[in-house]
Amino acid sequence: MTPGRDVVEAGGSASAAPTVASRRSAAPPTVDFGRRLLRLETAGLSALVPVRGVVVCAALVAVILVAGVTSMTVGAYDVGLGDVLRALLGPSVDADVRQVVVEWRLPRVLFAVLCGAALALSGGIFQSLTRNPLGSPDIIGFGVGAQFGVTLTMLVLGLNTYTYKAAGALVGGLATALLVYALATKGSVSSFRLIIVGIGVSAGLGSLTSWILVSVSVEEAMMAATWGAGSLASLGFDQLVPAAVVLVVAVLAALPLTRALPVLEMGDDAATALGISPGRTRLGAMVVGVLLVALVTAAAGPISFIALAAPQICQRLTRSSTPMGTVSVMLTGAALVVVSDTVAQLLAVPVGVVTVSVGGLYLVWLLAGQYARRV
Repeated sequence: MTPGRDVVEAGGSASAAPTVASRRSAAPPTVDFGRRLLRLETAGLSALVPVRGVVVCAALVAVILVAGVTSMTVGAYDVGLGDVLRALLGPSVDADVRQVVVEWRLPRVLFAVLCGAALALSGGIFQSLTRNPLGSPDIIGFGVGAQFGVTLTMLVLGLNTYTYKAAGALVGGLATALLVYALATKGSVSSFRLIIVGIGVSAGLGSLTSWILVSVSVEEAMMAATWGAGSLASLGFDQLVPAAVVLVVAVLAALPLTRALPVLEMGDDAATALGISPGRTRLGAMVVGVLLVALVTAAAGPISFIALAAPQICQRLTRSSTPMGTVSVMLTGAALVVVSDTVAQLLAVPVGVVTVSVGGLYLVWLLAGQYARRV
């Protein structure tokens, strides 16, 4: 019996050896993320990018290009689509047409892209920070604070250059953010309290802005009211270059937030356990978000509701779990502003009028959807 048992055991071990070897040689099991991913690998970088996100970004770039080229055909000086393309792609075009397209209308399109990208990224930061789709700088008063700072700088201090307006917008936005944050903090930060306090502070600053407008001359009030409507007209490369530099700095500062804010959405305890400081992250996010709003407000005036709508639209397009993104969110905002500015030129109104009209309808739809889900 013993030799027989030895033969069975030896036979079992011999037959098991190829099985173990085959398991070792087989490919490791893949993880199902629930969506198609594109693997990007370089010498020092490896990442998984959602295929849907890449497709959405490509579609948004196409929308920006089509709407931007179309907007450059609109104006008092009639320029056809072929002339616009020749002026942009080659020197063989009339000098007057090239001046109109490249020197006058191209900066406006680039500014629309810049403003949309900055506002969308700011909206994504604040919506992720408050964990609420209504937590955009338009609603919680930071945009109104930046507008109040510019109005104070222009009409009370008499400083009307881009640098002074940018400084006024930044100081006004940061002061408003600190005020709202201090009033809304009671032991812990509640997104509901933050939004309610922000709405109240926004109403107060709006009243102060109106009081300043009725206290100055008619010419100064008209100038401030025109700027307050939000317009991309009369903006050139002189204002575009410093604004682009500030945007690059703000985007670089926002890159660490793309990882920290989604973790902070899970709660302060979870964020602390994962090595993220909630207080420091909130302060940095508020500074970067207000800087982005101030950048746009100083250049073009208040362009409302882009910061509110763009992150939510991007989140639905990409099916992301958080409104805090970078490339896709910025492209969504850029596409919204470029399309809105094209419509504004056709209607001969400031771009802020178009964004307010569309954004107001979107806000009603968003509130109705939230109410329906609660009921």
